[in-house]
Amino acid sequence: MKNYRGTSVNKNRDGWVEINLDNLENNVLKIKEYLHSNTTNPPELFAVIKADAYGHGSIMCAPTLVASGVKYFGVASIDEGIELRQNKIDIPILVLGASPYWAFENAIKNDIQVSIFNEEHLLAAQQLYKRLNKKLQVQIKLDTGMNRIGIEAQSANSFIKKVLSASYLDLKGIFTHFADVENKTLFNRQIKEFKQAIEPYKEELNKRKVKIHCLNSAGIFLEHEYCYDLVRMGIIMWGLSPFCDKEVDLAPVMGLKARITNIHTLKKGDGISYGHCFIASKDTKVATIPIGYADGVARALSGQISASLNGQTIKQIGRITMDQIMFDVSDVDCSIGDIVVLLGEENKTDTIDTWAKKLNTINYELTCRLKMRLPRIYIR
Repeated sequence: MKNYRGTSVNKNRDGWVEINLDNLENNVLKIKEYLHSNTTNPPELFAVIKADAYGHGSIMCAPTLVASGVKYFGVASIDEGIELRQNKIDIPILVLGASPYWAFENAIKNDIQVSIFNEEHLLAAQQLYKRLNKKLQVQIKLDTGMNRIGIEAQSANSFIKKVLSASYLDLKGIFTHFADVENKTLFNRQIKEFKQAIEPYKEELNKRKVKIHCLNSAGIFLEHEYCYDLVRMGIIMWGLSPFCDKEVDLAPVMGLKARITNIHTLKKGDGISYGHCFIASKDTKVATIPIGYADGVARALSGQISASLNGQTIKQIGRITMDQIMFDVSDVDCSIGDIVVLLGEENKTDTIDTWAKKLNTINYELTCRLKMRLPRIYIR
């Protein structure tokens, strides 16, 4: 029997995102077991739950992650960290992206770590310490080849030395981010630069219990010899693959479902939806559900997706509109109120990955889109 927990807003709809917390817990435990089997000194688990946990709901998922053994959270902004603190999440939180200097005070007040990588960060932290007599908790972000943010590798040694000697800082970690773990040439160059930057200070960093980390979801499976102290789980927690062409043995956490709001017969020769891009070749029974591209189901998927209804596969027809989608249900015994599964374990045809391939994008983007306005229902 399933237990359900709903979000507090937007519940008056017949379409919803379903989040399976059992699958989330089992995925984390599988990753932990994999690390314990393949590493001499298993690292702690760092869960990246930025962008509202990739659309899954960070506040509702965080307690399950902590109970499953997660020791660190990563977010994209101080505001995301504050929201976790306001909901009684007390494990360490790191802002992985760049934070504005003027927001450092809120990071201090809410026990949130920020990424630093330039002299301006140091100056802002120093001024805050003089005013508040409190140290800013920081992690040094090294840029070894991602070329987004971070102190460049050739300047890293002097920057690390400066941070270690700064009495106004509380250094918690040093990390980098890989651009493409599957590209061995690029990965080897990045890991070499990372090791060269931290090696001169390894003893001091260990003494201070500074957390060193570099592996993301793909790296956990491909390069576990470089686990260091933490591994950053992202898309794999949600049962989705970080790889271009291979799956992972984990269960998807997110489902997408809706109830049928209307059933009618489309006469042979008639068209449906905007532009009548679908013309019925015979009398066709059509079911409509109240989900559309404003909910994150891309209009470009029109005519390309399938769903599950009462154990049978049904094809989507016509253009996907802002708020509604139509399906051919001619061969299915169904009624208004029956549940159509667009994504989920009941749908054996389509997954978030198959949608991503049709749209020439990645699963990350699509899970984030589905949080736009749909209520999320949490099951165990």
